Amino acid sequence: MAIGYILVDEWLGVDDNGSGSTPGTVASGEIAELLGRVTVAPELPMTGYSREQFPHWDQNKPEHGFGAEFAQYSRCTTRDVMMLRDAVGSVQLDPKTCALTIGSGGGWQDEYGFIDRKTGELKPYKWMAEPSAVDAEHIVALAEAWRSGAANLDEDTRRRIANDAINLAASDPSANRSKGDQDAANYLPPGKFRCSYIDRYLQIKVKYGLSVDPAEQTALRTAADDCAARGGIG
Repeated sequence: MAIGYILVDEWLGVDDNGSGSTPGTVASGEIAELLGRVTVAPELPMTGYSREQFPHWDQNKPEHGFGAEFAQYSRCTTRDVMMLRDAVGSVQLDPKTCALTIGSGGGWQDEYGFIDRKTGELKPYKWMAEPSAVDAEHIVALAEAWRSGAANLDEDTRRRIANDAINLAASDPSANRSKGDQDAANYLPPGKFRCSYIDRYLQIKVKYGLSVDPAEQTALRTAADDCAARGGIG
């Protein structure tokens, strides 16, 4: 399995290999608007939850939001299209067979980051050159969506939550496992993706009428303020 590591300075730092990668930036006004619109309510119980309640890896359709650039991949799943969208360098997706072809220098760069439990420090970001080494991450985890109101939504809406381009991201499996199904009060990426993650997390919550609990709201406000102060929100 072809996996490499790139050293970084901190969660808002840049790669020390001179790649020029910088933290994702989002508009502070947009974050503030989303925080003002999202419903605040206690979480619901997990009664009745299973991943099967959220049909995922649907065929790519306009409703999933990948845009005209990816319309030709209508035979492929949302996971396939996400893998192409989030790839770096020479990566191609066959629109007929949906096979991914990785060329020289192609692959996926994790930006979630992962904290070393022994040292408490951010580990080097992982470079993944094989599709099997990449996790398809739901930014709002499906179980978290259930607790936030999706339990009361119909199956078609839950399907859209699970396949929405905004809610899907390629990540290092270690980062994905460390998150599990936790909400923003208990997990935010320690790496450079943090600010974009907050924006996309709130977009999904607002778009589908999902709530945040008071602890989530506080954590999101604090993190958004931190992003703005450090330059991660432009």
